Amino acid sequence: QVQLVESGGGLVQAGGSLRLSCAASGGIISINAMGWYRQAPGKQRELVAAITSSGSTNYADSVKGRFTISRDNAKNTLYLQMNSLKPEDTAVYYCNAQVLFRHFLGPRTGDYWGQGTQVTVSS
Repeated sequence: QVQLVESGGGLVQAGGSLRLSCAASGGIISINAMGWYRQAPGKQRELVAAITSSGSTNYADSVKGRFTISRDNAKNTLYLQMNSLKPEDTAVYYCNAQVLFRHFLGPRTGDYWGQGTQVTVSS
């Protein structure tokens, strides 16, 4: 059973930094694209940043120059370094991964989400 577990959220003052981690486990053969999404109260979930298995990245305009996405393929772990945080970055942050995993009928692919981690930026 594939699982994604996020960590690293918390309360920080504006201008501060946080680093989120997302560890994937459970019969994984390989992971294709991974990404961070966020959802603020009353708003739709939005893409923050994404990274391919080869390391190509893309960012939402609102976080460019402040956030950096990275991954450790050997550890099946995704990271998001968030600097110069703003109150509008306050949200629940979710990681997402496209996973190739072992199944008794043969390898399968699936799209998985973590449980979310709260990031709160005070002004």
